[in-house]
Amino acid sequence: MRIRHTVPGVICFTVLSLAFATVGSADPLKLRIGWSVTPAQLAPIMLDPPGVTQHNGKSYVLDPIRFAGSGQTLQALGAGELEIAPMTFIQLAPAIQNAGMTDLRIVADEFRDGVGEYETNQYMVLKDSPIQKVEDLKGKIFATNGIGSGQDVFARVMLRKHGVEYPRDYTIIDSNFPFMRAMLAEKKADMVVGVKPFTEDPTFKTIARTLFTQKEAVGTSDMLFLTARADFIAKNRALLVDFFEDYIRSLRWYMDPANHAAVIDIVSRYTKVPANRLEWIFTKQDFYRDPNAKPDIAAIQRSVDMLKEFNFVKANLDVNKFADLSPLEEAAERIK
Repeated sequence: MRIRHTVPGVICFTVLSLAFATVGSADPLKLRIGWSVTPAQLAPIMLDPPGVTQHNGKSYVLDPIRFAGSGQTLQALGAGELEIAPMTFIQLAPAIQNAGMTDLRIVADEFRDGVGEYETNQYMVLKDSPIQKVEDLKGKIFATNGIGSGQDVFARVMLRKHGVEYPRDYTIIDSNFPFMRAMLAEKKADMVVGVKPFTEDPTFKTIARTLFTQKEAVGTSDMLFLTARADFIAKNRALLVDFFEDYIRSLRWYMDPANHAAVIDIVSRYTKVPANRLEWIFTKQDFYRDPNAKPDIAAIQRSVDMLKEFNFVKANLDVNKFADLSPLEEAAERIK
């Protein structure tokens, strides 16, 4: 008995065969994600926990790329050199309003300042300084990590609450976080920003005390979150769900007290920081991380509104319009 093939039937069979061959042989997409500091940012150590990330090498291949700061990652995202970029509220509004990146979307969270008993950034003066209250900063010098940075804006909010106004009443200068201790010790600044791990330096603790905290200034702050472009999200939604499932699993592994010794070992080996100086990581002495990596949109909105108040941006911005948490939320549902 002969089997007869019609021309349409042969075409249909051929098309289906090619389609299945394409699906079966498709390589996982390289997922380039920016980062600057770990363990505050999970990207470079996300794959280290054994057996936790299940989709890497299948639907995606993670490619963490280090940058000096979130300003550079924004540029890389705009140039198509990253798929996912960490960002602060400082970059968000200008990117949308000034750079025309209206397709920018917040997709996940990294860490927050001042949640409950968790870590908050400190504004520090010398222990023997005559500065005892915020009002005493009149005529003084404040060293921030960048004019217009989050720490700069938060300090200005606190000082304004106490009637101390920039530039009328005090001077602001730039300095990098690793040099803040020296700025105080050499009396080049009267107040500096203190952040971990630098405040864990025993010589810093010896000479400095906290005048006020970021939490006292502005309440809870969403310090760093992840962003992607809307077109990439639309074209690769299933991949993002896979990635965020792995991201959440890895995050929870690092946050689990049962894994703390292994966590310190991983971070110490990666950063070359002695293990005895890392006991605080992923504890309440560290910044808060949401176990589902969900951003605090209301906190981001408050911070963006502060930028408008201090004229760092020209117009208001509705942050909700620039968030797409649906892939993250679907990923969280998978692993409840």
